[in-house]
Formats: sequence, C-alpha cells, structure tokens
Amino acid sequence: MIAVALPRRAIALPSVSHLALRVWQRNRDVYFNIWRSEVVWPIVDPLITLVALGLGLGGFVELPVKQSYVDYIAPGLLAVFPMWVAAGETGWGSFFRMENQRTYDAIVSTPASIDDVVTGEILWAATRAAVSVVYILVLVSAFGAVESPLAVLILPLALLPGLMFAAISLCYTSIARSISTLNYFFAAFITPQFWLAGVFFPLDRLPEWVRVVAWFTPASHVVNVYRGLVQGDPHWGHLGDIAWMLVVTAVAYTVAVYAMRRRLVK
Repeated sequence: MIAVALPRRAIALPSVSHLALRVWQRNRDVYFNIWRSEVVWPIVDPLITLVALGLGLGGFVELPVKQSYVDYIAPGLLAVFPMWVAAGETGWGSFFRMENQRTYDAIVSTPASIDDVVTGEILWAATRAAVSVVYILVLVSAFGAVESPLAVLILPLALLPGLMFAAISLCYTSIARSISTLNYFFAAFITPQFWLAGVFFPLDRLPEWVRVVAWFTPASHVVNVYRGLVQGDPHWGHLGDIAWMLVVTAVAYTVAVYAMRRRLVK
C-alpha cells in the first residue's frame, strides 16, 4: 500500500474533486468491456423470483387487502435486488480492485485523492443499482404489477438507495482482511434485509420486536417509498423514509472515507 504518513488528512472531512468522476468513468469503461456477463444476473434473478414466488407461491398466499401477490412483492423487488448490485460492487468488486489489482494504489499515485477514489467507487455502484432499477421496473410493468404512473418517480429516486448501500458496503470492505470475510457482511447484514424489509409479507403482522428490527434495516425504508409510488399511495411518512436514507448515506459515506484513508495511507 501507499507508504505515506498523512495524520492530519486521516481526520479531515471528505474533500472531493472532479477526479472522482474519472474514477467513475474508469469503472464504467471496464464494465462496457464485460457487460454481457454482468447483465444476466440483474435481469434473470428478479424474473425467476417474480415467477416462482409471485405466480407460484402467490397462489397460496392470502393478503389482508384485495391485491395479487405479484403486485404486492413487485415494489420490494425494486428495492432489494438493486441493493445486492450496489453492495456487491463496493464489496467484492472494490476489494478486488483494492487488493488484487492494486487499482487504488495506481489511482492515488496520480493527482486523484483517496477521497476521490471512495466517492467514484460509490457513485459507480449507485449507477449500477439505478440501472438495475430500470430493468426491474420494466419487468414488473410487463407483469402488470405497476398500479400508478407515479412509479416513474422511482427512477430519479433510485440513485439515493444505491448510494446508501454502496457506502455501507464500502465501510465493511475497508476493514475486510480477505475477500472471504465479505461473506460475513452479506450473510449477517444484506441477506436478512431481503427477508425482513417487508418485501414478501406485511411487517405489521409480525411480532413487535421483529417490526422494530425491520425498521432499522435500510431496505425497509426503500420498500416503503417504492410501494407507495408503485401503488399510487404516497404519504408524508415517505418523506421521513427519504430523510432517514439521506442521514444513513451521509454517515456511511463519511465513515467509508475515513476508514479507507486509514487502510490506504500508512
């Protein structure tokens, strides 16, 4: 790693330049060379889930409201699958670039700073998550699961959850000592959100303590907002969900910058 002592820099607030966009551009250019292998999972996995659970299991599920199970889970799929994309990009992807390819060392040897690298990585992961939202929105629309034209508002909003999950994932990547230890993060943090964020069943029918735990999962707030827009039922509480996501994103981003400085600057 870079053997430079910068003690004051380690505690300074994030300082980002236009070079963060160059980091984003570098990742984009690499993706354009491998997109054929990368594009399969974001499309096929949501499709299989929608068919297997929405159409298959849905025939045995009785909802408290008159709504098909496909319509119920569609907004949740818009939230949790892009979560996996963003977290995976700044999880396995960032770790590989940092430790195996030594891409970060090469970048910070230029005028770009560590803060630029962290910001560019998070922006790229959020971009991939937002693109995934577009795929899935088209998919659920083809199944007739979009009940309101307000669903189009999900597209500009999609960048925020992507930034949030990317920043959270990069926080863990900054302290991961091997790529295999990332499995702990995904098993203990990302996977539970897939099931406890209110995607597949109403949270208000669960015990109180489970609802409290679910409230603290970032994905549950994304599901709330998306469900309101897809079903044409937005309310003021969704502004609270968005505010919560903004706070978590800001905190996670700051922690990721600080932790990456500690790891890369020696």
